[in-house]
Amino acid sequence: MKCIILIGDGMADFPIGELDGKTPLQYADTLNMDRLAREGTLGMVRTVPEGYPPGSDVASMSILGYDPARYYTGRSPLEAASMGVDLEPCDLALRCNLVNLEERGGKIYMGDYSAGHISTDEAGEIIRCLDGELMKEGVSFYPGVSYRHLMVWNGGPDGMETTPPHDITGKEIGAYLPKGSGAEKLIQLMTYTQMLLRDHPVNRKREECGKRTANSVWLWGQGRRPEIPPLKERFGIEGSIISAVDLMNGIGIYAGLKVVSVPGVTGYLDTNYRGKAEYGLKELEERDLLCVHVEAPDEAGHNGSIEDKVKAIEDFDREIVGRFVKNVKPFGDYSLLVLCDHATPLSIRTHTADPVPFIIYPPVGGRGGEAYDEATAGETGVFVDRGHELLEIAMGRSTL
Repeated sequence: MKCIILIGDGMADFPIGELDGKTPLQYADTLNMDRLAREGTLGMVRTVPEGYPPGSDVASMSILGYDPARYYTGRSPLEAASMGVDLEPCDLALRCNLVNLEERGGKIYMGDYSAGHISTDEAGEIIRCLDGELMKEGVSFYPGVSYRHLMVWNGGPDGMETTPPHDITGKEIGAYLPKGSGAEKLIQLMTYTQMLLRDHPVNRKREECGKRTANSVWLWGQGRRPEIPPLKERFGIEGSIISAVDLMNGIGIYAGLKVVSVPGVTGYLDTNYRGKAEYGLKELEERDLLCVHVEAPDEAGHNGSIEDKVKAIEDFDREIVGRFVKNVKPFGDYSLLVLCDHATPLSIRTHTADPVPFIIYPPVGGRGGEAYDEATAGETGVFVDRGHELLEIAMGRSTL
C-alpha cells in the first residue's frame, strides 16, 4: 500500500466575524478536500498531547507515528538534523530566529518574528557574520531558510524556559526573555547581536528599500539530540518527505525518510506547490510512504492575514490535494491522509493544542461529512485521542 500524508500547516482556526462567522476552512473553496471528506473517513485527532507545547514539532512527530511523550526532546535538535549538524551529547541546540525589534516609549517590542520574511541569501550572510563574531563565546551559528536558523551551545545547560517569537508579535519582550539556568548568557548573546546587526550591510540595504531589518536574533526551542527509531525499523517501509522547513525535514531524517529537495519552495505563499506535488508523485514510484508539508497557512495565521490564510488553504487544496487525487490511482492500493498539524487562529496569531480535522481516503470506518472543516469533522463522532496512532490507522495496520 502507498500511504500519502498531506499536511496543511496551521489550517484550523476559530470562527471569524469578517468571514460571516466561518473559519477559513469553512470559507475557503476546497472542492478536493470536501470531496474526500464526503467519500472517506472524516474525524478529529489530538496531535498535541496534554502538557506539551502546541508546535509543529510535537504535532508533526505525532502525525508521523511517534509518541511525543516517548521521543520528544525539543524542537531545535530536529532542525539540526535537517541542516546536517551532528549534535554531541553535551550540545544544546536552539532555534535562532532573525527578528525585528521595535522601540516604543523606551520599551522593546517584537515587531516581526521573521524580519519581514528576510530572504535566505540575506539571512545567510548575517548568520555567517554572527558565527565568526561569537565563536569565542562557545556557540556556533548555522544558516537555515529565510528567518529560521540554528545556534548550538556546547555545554549548554538544561532547564531553561524560552518563548517562540511568533507567540509575542506586537508585545513588549521583557516578560518573555529566557529564564532559568543559562538564561543570562542567552540574553547577553541576543543583546550583543543587536549591536552587531545595527549597521550590517544587509540591514542597510533593507532599510533603504523600506523593508524591516533583522536587528536581533531570538533564541528558543532548545533541546538535545533524541533517539528515534526509523519507520523502516518499525513498519518495514521506506518513504520520502517534502517540505520547505528544516523542522519537518529533520523529523523526516530521524524517521529515516528521504528528504526531497524541490526548486522554488519557500515556506510561504509563493512556494512551488506544483513542484511539490510533481516531485512527490515521482517518489511514489519507488517508495511506499510520502509526506508533503505546506507551511503557508501557518505563516498567514501568524501574520494575522485573513486573505492570505484563505488563499493558502485554497492553493493547498487545488495544487497539492487536487493533484494527488487526480494522479494517485495508477499506484493501485493507496491511502490518503489529509490534515493540519495544529490550529493557528488568526485572532491570536499563534498555535493552539485543539484537536484538528483529518480525512482518510478510502474510508477506514466511521463516517464522512459534507465538508472538510472543524465543525463538520467534530460532528462525525470519529475522534483519535492519541495522535501518534493515526498513521497506523491510515496504513491499515490498526482500526478506529
